[in-house]
Amino acid sequence: MNLKAKMTVDKEYKIGKIDERIYGSFIEHLGRAVYEGIYEPDHPSADEQGFRQDVIEMVRELKVPLVRYPGGNFVSGYNWEDGVGPVAERPRRLDLAWRTTETNHIGTNEFMDWAKKIDAEVNMAVNLGTRGIDAARNLVEYCNHTSGSYWSDLRISHGYKDPHKIKTWCLGNEMDGPWQIGHKTADEYGRLAAETAKAMRWVDPSIELVACGSSNRRMPTFAEWEATVLDHTYDHVDYISLHTYYGNRDNDLGNYLAQSLDMDQFIYSVISIADYMKAKKRSKKTINLSFDEWNVWFHSNEADNKIEPWAVAPPQLEDIYTFEDALLVGSMLISMLKRADRVKVACLAQLVNVIAPIMTEKGGEAWKQPIFYPYMHASVFGRGVALHSIVSSPKYDSKDFTDVPYLDTVVVHDEETETATIFAVNRHQTETLYLECDVRSLEGYKVVEHLVLENDDVKATNQVTRDNVVPHRNGTAKEDGGTVTAALSKLSWNVIRLAK
Repeated sequence: MNLKAKMTVDKEYKIGKIDERIYGSFIEHLGRAVYEGIYEPDHPSADEQGFRQDVIEMVRELKVPLVRYPGGNFVSGYNWEDGVGPVAERPRRLDLAWRTTETNHIGTNEFMDWAKKIDAEVNMAVNLGTRGIDAARNLVEYCNHTSGSYWSDLRISHGYKDPHKIKTWCLGNEMDGPWQIGHKTADEYGRLAAETAKAMRWVDPSIELVACGSSNRRMPTFAEWEATVLDHTYDHVDYISLHTYYGNRDNDLGNYLAQSLDMDQFIYSVISIADYMKAKKRSKKTINLSFDEWNVWFHSNEADNKIEPWAVAPPQLEDIYTFEDALLVGSMLISMLKRADRVKVACLAQLVNVIAPIMTEKGGEAWKQPIFYPYMHASVFGRGVALHSIVSSPKYDSKDFTDVPYLDTVVVHDEETETATIFAVNRHQTETLYLECDVRSLEGYKVVEHLVLENDDVKATNQVTRDNVVPHRNGTAKEDGGTVTAALSKLSWNVIRLAK
């Protein structure tokens, strides 16, 4: 079989400018994400604040621009005041979301310090589960007001003279979910979110706000939830959130790799709902999307059922990712880039130890999971403008999807640096896919690198002692007369970089 795919790219056909925050991530007070993840004061690499510098270096490799914090389900029972002031005076609390004990050694100020070390902004979530307007406006005042008020002066007394100037804020987390502390109906949440947003903006008019969308597309309230919430909040927020996780529970690879089509549909649906609400309100404002939780998550589900309650930072949600997971993560990144005109913020959930690209051993090494690489490649090389491509690819059908293209691809062009990148996944399980790409509009551009992530064992994993899944630079892509040709090996993630 000689599988061929064709695509045509024109630099004038722009989807939209890519907001770098699309490559954001997420740290929740959950499992070993904070304690033994980013923070381990006894570790040989720990800095003066107890943060692991080996982890900081890996996060910097990913060029993470934004980190959502402190949750997640955790935030819906969190009193932010517990995490500021002298550490010795901070209370230990039962975290009902994950049935663990929170020591509050790390809180708002320490996390802001860590974010500076990785050159990232923070996407701060407020508790709209057990709390509401008052705690949220006070947190904005504590973080963003200069001085001369109770909460800003309290921050100064805690050793932080300059305000943190946090720009992006989440109005709660997954409030549609019955598992959420303080779960609400769409009307209850929409009213609370609107009033909280108003008060937060009165403290600091410069902030951007994210309203909670559905926890996933399969929720029985999906679509109706978004419409109702936006009916209440449209004038007061900038983004509606999306969350989704996928897993290969049935060990059906063709169906698993097609799940990014579900993500596509989710994105298109939420855009449609937001634009319906724009029409209903006769508004000039466009609501964009914050895909603030996305990843593969299923490997650890069974192990997590056996954890003893009320431990401090037990190993939770520690998925060990396989090569096939890296392929789907690559396709999920492509899905978001294909709607870069509307998906402006996204957070890979999560960053360290908890469903994460980076894992750590207590007292030992940090190491990279297979999903680290597509995430890094997209973040590093996927800056600029996403382009519309005309793609012709052979297709297949799977259990849940029809007409799944073997070629999943998007092209990014950066005029400033005069570079372009083709991201491509070959979903075919046995055959090489021969790609022919018309790039005549990118005059004078030549292939400078073709990175490939591939492995004959789809279940291959990385361990602290051995990296089995790592990219190589031996891809075959070349440019001749305005045409890029490349042999995309079976089941591969490809990054074809061009420069003038």
